[in-house]
Amino acid sequence: MGIRRFGVSLDSSLLKGFDSLIARKGYANRSEALRDLIRDSLVREEWEDGNRETVGTITIVYSHDTRELVDVLTDLQHNFYTSIISSLHIHLDGHNCLEVLVTKGKAKDIKKIADKLIGTKGVKHGRLSLTTTGRNLR
Repeated sequence: MGIRRFGVSLDSSLLKGFDSLIARKGYANRSEALRDLIRDSLVREEWEDGNRETVGTITIVYSHDTRELVDVLTDLQHNFYTSIISSLHIHLDGHNCLEVLVTKGKAKDIKKIADKLIGTKGVKHGRLSLTTTGRNLR
């Protein structure tokens, strides 16, 4: 198919804000920035579908001193071993740990896993970061 060109009309203040964003993020040009915005929207749509295969990371911070928390988190991860494809455990200090779990599967299943882990009593903070397998992006 190749590259297609098209025109976009924008209010001057919106274009000024877009150019400022491009400069801050270090894009080479408007086209590359616009491509990224479109890709981001397409990835969000994949996640909204719920049944498409996606990937993501679940990041949690917790104190390993919280009674039975480590066992609960480990059990949850074992329950979802088919969707959690990798994990990284970091000791932040003498008490706090960071875990990053790489997940792959249906978006709705990954969201459920993230909700269970992040919602576990004793988890101080958690976040699900959504991305794509890349199969449907060019």
